[in-house]
Amino acid sequence: MSKVAFIGLGAMGSRMAFNLLKAGHDLTVWNRRPEAAESLVASGAKAAKTPREAAEGNDFVIAIVSNDEASRQVWLDPIDGALAGMKKGAIAIESSTLTPAWVLELAEATSKAGVTLLDAMVSGSTPQAQSAQLVFLVGGDSDSLESAKPLLKSMGSSIQHAGPVGCGALAKLATNTLMGVGLAALAELIGMLKRQGADPRKVLDAVSATTVWSAHLTRDAGSMLAGDFETRFPINLLTKDLGYALKAGGGEESMPTASAVHGVFQKAIAEDLGNLNMTAVVKLFDKEQ
Repeated sequence: MSKVAFIGLGAMGSRMAFNLLKAGHDLTVWNRRPEAAESLVASGAKAAKTPREAAEGNDFVIAIVSNDEASRQVWLDPIDGALAGMKKGAIAIESSTLTPAWVLELAEATSKAGVTLLDAMVSGSTPQAQSAQLVFLVGGDSDSLESAKPLLKSMGSSIQHAGPVGCGALAKLATNTLMGVGLAALAELIGMLKRQGADPRKVLDAVSATTVWSAHLTRDAGSMLAGDFETRFPINLLTKDLGYALKAGGGEESMPTASAVHGVFQKAIAEDLGNLNMTAVVKLFDKEQ
């Protein structure tokens, strides 16, 4: 089994790290709030005081944090950053949802240090992280991906090679943009159906028999109609991802649909819905919620 460092123990990272432990990997962990590591340490992981300390001597370093700025800090801080502690020939795996521009900048820095970078973004939320059913969308070279596959298979059920470094980030932004567009449309339609006096559940059950429907829409519609907004993927993070997609795509003129949907989720944040699950966007259109 491999020697692995895991950086970032939020809702997703903590579950992913536990699956690495279950698979028998030698695991060192770091989190900005040390208390987040306690249950992992109790299960056999080692705790580090800094990302650099976590990375030292390990074959793989995995990070999953909230945004470009947090990623830059944990990897490239000149004193405490993980890259400063990595040995030559090690593999860095960045699983945060980031801009492709930052991923390429990070790849240049890792290359200069003799380290290979994979941008292995994840599709799925906390239930999939818990059950090791994540889909990995990976950018990077094939040889490094082959080396990392045993780790990724400990955390996910599908590994998709999207192309060279940076393409994992592009695949993840494409995935989340499609998800955001679908969510906003579904929320609007539920509002429309209620205004027409129809039973939205019955109408959507009929629509679900058509080819335009998906399992994801079934889950999201159920959440919206039940008013169950327990946070799995919050509006704040989806809005950030939509903003990153617009940045990568050239802005509103190049991506008018994504821009309009980004505006919908920004409105949800303005109405204090940002910390709720992404399906809470329905509250903008269904005033009974």
